[in-house]
Amino acid sequence: MDSAVLSDNSLKSVLNKITWHLLPFMFVLYIVSYLDRINVSYAGLQMNADLGFDDAVFGFGAGVFFIGYFLFGVPSNLAMERLGARKWISTIMIVWGCISVAMAWVHSREAFYTMRFLLGVAEAGFFPGMILYLTYWFPKRQHGLAVARFMTAVPAAGLLGGLIAAKVLTMTACGLPGWKWLFIITGVPSVLLGIVVLFVLTNKPEQATWLTEEEKRILLDHLRAERETSVSPEGSPKATVKDALLSPRVWLLALLYFSLTLGMYGFQLWLPQIVQGISHGNDSQTALLSSIPAIFQALGMVLIARSSDRTGERRFHLAGSATLAAIGLASAGLLNNPVLALLALCMTAMGIWGTVGPFWALPTGFLSPAVAATGIGLINSVGNLGGFAGPYFVGAIKTASHNFAFSLFFMAGSLLFGAIIAVCIKVPKNQSGGPAGTAH
Repeated sequence: MDSAVLSDNSLKSVLNKITWHLLPFMFVLYIVSYLDRINVSYAGLQMNADLGFDDAVFGFGAGVFFIGYFLFGVPSNLAMERLGARKWISTIMIVWGCISVAMAWVHSREAFYTMRFLLGVAEAGFFPGMILYLTYWFPKRQHGLAVARFMTAVPAAGLLGGLIAAKVLTMTACGLPGWKWLFIITGVPSVLLGIVVLFVLTNKPEQATWLTEEEKRILLDHLRAERETSVSPEGSPKATVKDALLSPRVWLLALLYFSLTLGMYGFQLWLPQIVQGISHGNDSQTALLSSIPAIFQALGMVLIARSSDRTGERRFHLAGSATLAAIGLASAGLLNNPVLALLALCMTAMGIWGTVGPFWALPTGFLSPAVAATGIGLINSVGNLGGFAGPYFVGAIKTASHNFAFSLFFMAGSLLFGAIIAVCIKVPKNQSGGPAGTAH
């Protein structure tokens, strides 16, 4: 058998072993992270009435999470690089779990804003940290699918969150209403898993006792060869943090991610209330209906990422997914039939989360390890300001227009803008995460 074929088969075997060892645990961690981020969307069905919050107050509070996220994204990634994933992820999980539980005792809009901001500060290091962490273990060609598999935790959290909320919002115990218990029940697992991380997570391949020395050599030799063949300034082994901060390509990707997250979180954090406006169901029924689009999130993430990794093409997969989501949002705003409108929201979910794998394959495809922590942290932090803008403007537009249609059109426009950027962006050949010549 040809030596190149043997080498490819050996690498494939190592990557399969890494996939099964790391991704299931990371998947669970991201579920609890995302639950603590979006539990407010379900809690709002009761909390807004109990605390007298209008749509504008809720939208600002839901979105201010991302201001803290923006401010601490890069520092958190640099801290993880210095301290190691095991200690850093453990610490921030315990902190944000405690903050999520404390959300049950907010009593004013100022307290609501403060706790959501602090939650964003605590969670700022998790997602970009995990994206960086995956670059330690997966070559560029396999990175997009690895990210998409990890991020299927998002739809899983959406589905699980809807099922939990449907039950919890109907309960009253110890004098606390359902929305307060929702924060407590979804916050405690983060604290417990944060402790587990300290004993389970492996920082880097060199320290993996579950890989043989030969398996480590195969993986590290492949990753080293990739770094040495880089052709972009940001991908050079001699690249500096300044190269990442001043890179026009990094800032353009941050703008692209901003447009995507505006639609993503405007959609996600308002979804239960959008669904209730369409279906006119009670809180429990709304929570269950709101979990249906999560199934299409998972389909979009895995199928589109698989296609993108197979072909090595990123930009048009990304643009097509964003356009599909925009069509879904616009259709949901125009349709009067509840069933058709819900199907349009499912189309939106499939498209928005279908952008995830192709998008993150772009920066991880051309940033060198020397600047990956800074570049990924910057893209994620600046881009996630869209997570503030989306929920805030959806609430403000809803308050002014008294329905969600114009809010849906606004989010659709942002996603179309992102699709245009995706088509126009230039990525160095051989640095797209795909085969040579498949992207540029």
